[in-house]
Amino acid sequence: MRVAVYHNNRDIRVEERPRPQAGPGEVVIRILSSGICGSDLLEWYRIPKAPIVLGHEVAGQVVETGEGVRTFTIGDRVTAAHHVPCNTCRLCLGGHHSLCETLRTTTFDPGGFAEYVRLPRINVDRGTFLLPDEVSDDEATFVEPLACTVRAQRIAGLSPGKSVLVLGSGMAGMLHVKLAAASGAGAVIATDIQASRLEAARRAGATHALDGRDDVPKLVKQALSGWLADITVVCADSPEVLKQAFDATERGGTILLFALPRPGSEHPLDLWDFWKRGITITSSYAGPPRDTLIAIDLLRSRRVEVSDLITHRLPLARTAEGFRLMAQGKDTLKVIIHPQE
Repeated sequence: MRVAVYHNNRDIRVEERPRPQAGPGEVVIRILSSGICGSDLLEWYRIPKAPIVLGHEVAGQVVETGEGVRTFTIGDRVTAAHHVPCNTCRLCLGGHHSLCETLRTTTFDPGGFAEYVRLPRINVDRGTFLLPDEVSDDEATFVEPLACTVRAQRIAGLSPGKSVLVLGSGMAGMLHVKLAAASGAGAVIATDIQASRLEAARRAGATHALDGRDDVPKLVKQALSGWLADITVVCADSPEVLKQAFDATERGGTILLFALPRPGSEHPLDLWDFWKRGITITSSYAGPPRDTLIAIDLLRSRRVEVSDLITHRLPLARTAEGFRLMAQGKDTLKVIIHPQE
């Protein structure tokens, strides 16, 4: 089978490898669509693991089941989580599935930028989901990132009527805008430094779209009749954006750190001001099974529409081009790879 092997953002090679086989409790799926995630482009995170086959936002069809598999049959359309929690440890039972040690040891064989993928037993048991007919293969690649968004907004305490500020209107930011709007947020304000992304944010449901280079806290206060944001979602990793988050969040509000920060990142914090204003800072990672099921239903019901976020569809041989487009960012939101083409 063909696989796209990542060495760095500018060096991705299509190679031949043996097709994986299903062992007891395992499943092999034929990958139909695989999305390029923004985290795939973080070289400080990916290069130490290279060469590697990336791709974790997948939709596929079951082509082989191992001994003991009863939940899925050949021909089923599925999506799968590459990281799955044990669901039995103290952290999982306390609702902190993304902190589970098991979650960080589970993955695909190989990644989703391949014609076929083997799903280990634990992934089959706790992280593989049937796709409804209403959700296309390309739309299904959004299940994983949307599940991450669902969990994050739940942790942040989003409820109808609250104002939401999304700092950074890349792919993650767009999903936050769409989900917040669908969840009844009182106002959804998006920022970015690219005009095309600000326009996309407006189409996605943002009530206000602000240039991130302007005085964002001042403009937020103007947009919200003198108030700052109840919930601020940080979808860009930079000191300037973090400062905007602190300055643009209302007393008693919540700052949600969603963008993946580089290890060792530090940010000065005025503890007196933090204490006085009663701000909560939290973070979120991954999308446990409960949130994955919610994401699938949001896509099935069209409460969150994602097809308009897909800007490019490419065959496996052009995976390197897809990474280049994502890295450039201009006029690119979501790139979908079709491994069977």
